[in-house]
Amino acid sequence: MKRLSTHELVPGMVTAEDVYSYSDQLILPKGLTLTDKTITKLEFYSILSIRIEDDLNESIGKPSPGASVSEHVQNSPEFQAFKRYFDESLVGFKSSLNDIVENNAPIDTDAMLEQALSLLQTKKASFNVFTMLHSMRSYDDQTYAHSMNVALICNIFARWLLFSQEDIELATLCGMLHDIGKLVIPDFIIKKPAKLTAEEYSIIKTHPYEGYKILRSQNVNEHVCNAALMHHERCDGTGYPLGLVGNKIDKFAKIVSIADVYDAMTSARIYRGPLCPFEVIDILISEGLQKYDPGYYMTFMNNVVTTYLLNRVRLSDGREGEVVFINPNSPARPTVRVGDTFIDLFKETDLSIVEIV
Repeated sequence: MKRLSTHELVPGMVTAEDVYSYSDQLILPKGLTLTDKTITKLEFYSILSIRIEDDLNESIGKPSPGASVSEHVQNSPEFQAFKRYFDESLVGFKSSLNDIVENNAPIDTDAMLEQALSLLQTKKASFNVFTMLHSMRSYDDQTYAHSMNVALICNIFARWLLFSQEDIELATLCGMLHDIGKLVIPDFIIKKPAKLTAEEYSIIKTHPYEGYKILRSQNVNEHVCNAALMHHERCDGTGYPLGLVGNKIDKFAKIVSIADVYDAMTSARIYRGPLCPFEVIDILISEGLQKYDPGYYMTFMNNVVTTYLLNRVRLSDGREGEVVFINPNSPARPTVRVGDTFIDLFKETDLSIVEIV
């Protein structure tokens, strides 16, 4: 057996041990053949690595044609413009964050916010922001790219919650700065391709407080500080660093926590592009209703899937069709029209959406 980082896992591998969460909850049993869904579940519970059996099929790890990001999005002028400006913005954003952490430079929140808002303004109406982000390729500087993604998601999310323009901008800024504390954690821990020791994991868990300290030392809005401190808190008290329950968690931190986990779970992996959002939402709804604010959580889930209404999708049996109805009681399982046939995935439980095409 050998230990692999969660990001190195591919469907078809077999677990060589029982996998438990950091709160000793059994996540996956020994001997389970991994699928996209089970790998994503590991990410949901922040499992960084597991042991897998050595005897693997040679086909494991080869990219699946049905799992790639839609080429018509990546080749479109709209996406190319968005990606070009995203890359340019990321350079300045990275420089700003490093200057704050390394040199105690003052935080120019107006300038940082303008980066995100200008990026949103480059997006054309042909594709929604979520389609654009899902079509982005992997970045070496994951902390920076992830923080920018979360900022954009928070901006849209706050609009869905009918926040004021001031609070929409505040939510965006919370997303941009939520992970700043990771920049003081040693790289060998952040990028370690093996299970963390108890001591290393305790260091990782300090990044919310480290971010809070950085932000509190400057003239930054209290909600931004709290988002950095509380974005790993969970409403059922299972989060960290303080183990807060629902009514003790800052509302902007609740927004960031949902955007944070959604972006992490839809990120590209070594063997395919970003996971289909319908698959991610299915996992999030089944695993997270007790962990996140129900009102915010379901608002996010229902609106995310609605952005894919009338999109073409591929089903798990290979057929392609168009999403024509979102079931409010089961957002991840809409009705899909394939030719003249309407397939209600809420009833057809053996089928699922595996790709936006």
